[in-house]
Amino acid sequence: MSIIVVGSMAFDAIETPFGKSNKIVGGAATYIAWSASNFYKPIKQISVVGGDFPKEELDELRKRGVDMEGVQIKKDEKSFFWSGKYHLDMNTRDTLETQLNVLGTFEPVVPESYQDCEFLMLGNLAPSVQLSVINQLNKKPKLVIMDTMNFWMEVALADLEAVIRKVDVLLVNDSEARQLSGQFSLVRAAKEIMKMGPSYLIIKKGEHGALLFHKDEIFFAPALPLEDVFDPTGAGDTFAGGFVGHLAKTKDISFENMKSAIIVGSAMASYCVEKFGTTRLREIRKTDIDARIQQFKSLVSFEIEIAEERV
Repeated sequence: MSIIVVGSMAFDAIETPFGKSNKIVGGAATYIAWSASNFYKPIKQISVVGGDFPKEELDELRKRGVDMEGVQIKKDEKSFFWSGKYHLDMNTRDTLETQLNVLGTFEPVVPESYQDCEFLMLGNLAPSVQLSVINQLNKKPKLVIMDTMNFWMEVALADLEAVIRKVDVLLVNDSEARQLSGQFSLVRAAKEIMKMGPSYLIIKKGEHGALLFHKDEIFFAPALPLEDVFDPTGAGDTFAGGFVGHLAKTKDISFENMKSAIIVGSAMASYCVEKFGTTRLREIRKTDIDARIQQFKSLVSFEIEIAEERV
């Protein structure tokens, strides 16, 4: 059994109030794979890169247990490139440049060796690409998780709705949940979105944590207060990687275990933002992850006695 990760492998150039990176490796599938591989192997990657994508980056992921058979390498073309600048609150950013390059004509091919997929993680990508991967699988995975963004709601809503009907878990941020549902209240937004198909909805709120919805149940996980936040790029993808990695490791897709998976994902995301790109994810080890999860546990753990009413 395995996890299939679908998404971009790309280059980013990032500027924040605390520094500036040159051209560095990024992309949704890259972050997801670095994160999920801490918990489960193999990760079976589906993506596309140009001839400019460093071979050593692919080799490093292979060493982490990431299968690259589904990654297309177009030697005479360039990889996807994105450049952005974050504002002081780090929750808003301006896109400075986007070059689709190989991603603009990407047609995914699911290798035969990937047909044992138990967990399918659809990273933020064109809905038509996400749907193509779903349709190429011989049988439905145990769990299909999808991340998306407001851009696809604006330019490919029909395709997006077609994919949403086929997924079990949808990940969006709070503004995207409101846009997709037409509701301001996140509780009402969640109810409307789950009517579209997903059994579970995760609404990411950046530095304010994440909400998990299932039927009439709601769970809230806070974000860990950090002294240093250098680069939020890839934090949502890293969160998704920790989430699916934990579920695959435990082989438990109950609502209760998804609560734990959200904490794991949040712990991974909290490391991601501490340095530019995937730098921090390359440095951390199991002991670091365990320590960060314990910090989350301490953050939300409390005891309270409710006095009996005297008459």
